[in-house]
Amino acid sequence: MENVTTLGEFIIEKQQDFPGSSGEFSRILSGIRLASKVVSQQINKAGLLTDILGTAGSENIQGEQQQKLDVYANEQFIKALKYREVVCGIASEENDEFIVLNDNGKYVVAMDPLDGSSNIDVNVSVGTIFSIYRRLSPVGTPVTKADFLQKGTEQLAAGYVIYGSSTMLVYTTGSGVNGFTYDPGIGVFVLSHPNMKTTEDGKIYSLNEGNFYKSSKGIQEYVKYAQTIDPKTNRPLTGRYIGSLVADFHRNLIKGGIYIYPATSSSPNGKLRLLYECNPMGFIAEQAGGLASTGKQRVLEVIPTELHQRVPFFVGSKNMVEKAISFVKDE
Repeated sequence: MENVTTLGEFIIEKQQDFPGSSGEFSRILSGIRLASKVVSQQINKAGLLTDILGTAGSENIQGEQQQKLDVYANEQFIKALKYREVVCGIASEENDEFIVLNDNGKYVVAMDPLDGSSNIDVNVSVGTIFSIYRRLSPVGTPVTKADFLQKGTEQLAAGYVIYGSSTMLVYTTGSGVNGFTYDPGIGVFVLSHPNMKTTEDGKIYSLNEGNFYKSSKGIQEYVKYAQTIDPKTNRPLTGRYIGSLVADFHRNLIKGGIYIYPATSSSPNGKLRLLYECNPMGFIAEQAGGLASTGKQRVLEVIPTELHQRVPFFVGSKNMVEKAISFVKDE
C-alpha cells in the first residue's frame, strides 16, 4: 500500500484548488464516496436480494418507471449529502422538485442517482452521475430554483460512479480527470486511472439504432457513414450500445468513441437531461480532451430553463463529435 493514493488522500491534496472552501468541498465528495459504497454493495447483492429488484410501482416526473434501486440509491445519496451540512439543496432526476437541505450550505448538487437502473435485473453495468455548483442565492436563505439553473461552464466539479466488474469513481474539478477503483478488501477507492485522456479519434459509435427511422435525415446519414468501409482501416466503425449512459461513456472515454442520443420524432428535444447527465458528462469529456455538443452548440453553454430539461447529446472523441455534428448542424 506504500505507493497507493486513496480517494480521500487525493481530495485533501487537491483542496487548494478551492480556496476559501475550508474543507467543505472535500466533505461533499466524501459524502458521494460513502453513498456510492453503500449503493455498490446493494447492486452486488441484487441477484440474491429479490426485494431490491424490479419496479417500485411509481413513475418519476419524466414518466419513467422507477426501479426499487432508483429509490434506494436516491435516498442514500440524499442522506449522505444532508449530513455533510454544506449542501443547501439537491436536484435529482427522481424528484419532481429540488430538495431543500441546509440554508447555510454553499453548494448545490444535481444528480442521477442510478443511471440505467432497468439493466440491474440482467446484470449490466449501471452508474451514478453528479454535478456540483456554488449557490447563487445568499448563504443563510433557502435554496432557490435559480441556484440549479446555471450553465455547465459554472460547474465546480462533476463525476460518475460506474458499478460494473469493479466499482469506479471518475471525477473532475476542472483540472483534468482522475479515476478511482474501489478495493472492497480494504474498503477504499484507490487512484487507478490518473489524468485520464480520450483519443481524438476512435472506432466506436454508440447510439440506439432502433430509433433510426425516428431520427433526422442527418442522423440517418451519419449511421450510414459509420457503417461505410474506411479506406484507411479497411473496416467500418464498430457499433456498441449498452443502454446505460455511464457504461457507454466510460468505455468510449477509455477506448475512444462517440455517444449520441439525438432528437427523434418521439423525443424532439432529445431524451437525456441537461442538468443530471449532459452537463456533468460534457464537463468530464472536455477535461479529458473530448467534446460535448447538442448538435447546434456546446453543451456547457446551454442556459437551463427547467430542472428536468432535455437536450440532444453528442459526446466523445473530438474528431468523431465534429464529424457527427457536421451531418446535423444545418438541419
